[in-house]
Amino acid sequence: MDVDAAFLKSRRGILKAAEMGTLLAAFVCFTVASRPKYITATVLEFLITSLLLSLYLFKLNKRLTFFFWPLVDFCNSVFAVIYFVVLSVLALITHTVTGTLVGGLFALMSAALLGADGYILFSNITFNKPRGQTQSPNNE
Repeated sequence: MDVDAAFLKSRRGILKAAEMGTLLAAFVCFTVASRPKYITATVLEFLITSLLLSLYLFKLNKRLTFFFWPLVDFCNSVFAVIYFVVLSVLALITHTVTGTLVGGLFALMSAALLGADGYILFSNITFNKPRGQTQSPNNE
């Protein structure tokens, strides 16, 4: 397999790594606070983000062409932003343990990073050009 190390150094690669870091921190905080609903949401998004990161890192998006991966990534970012804003507001409002409060703050930071990722993706996707002429996810 060919590894795209330049993706990790790009703006989107750093953003994906930061998303995974904040999601992991939110997961740890929610686990300490014993909040199963919040744990499930953060683990699920962590897995989706890690799958998308590995897809771009190993250049599988160029081999698996049956999806337009930047659009899939954009849709994930949009839905995750909405979900994590609601989740973090609920965690911040109904906190009974400090771990829930801190986890809510990390979930809110994750939502901000996912929103930035979605914005970058939306600015890179062009719908009026053929698939071969669109910018790759590595290009800013």
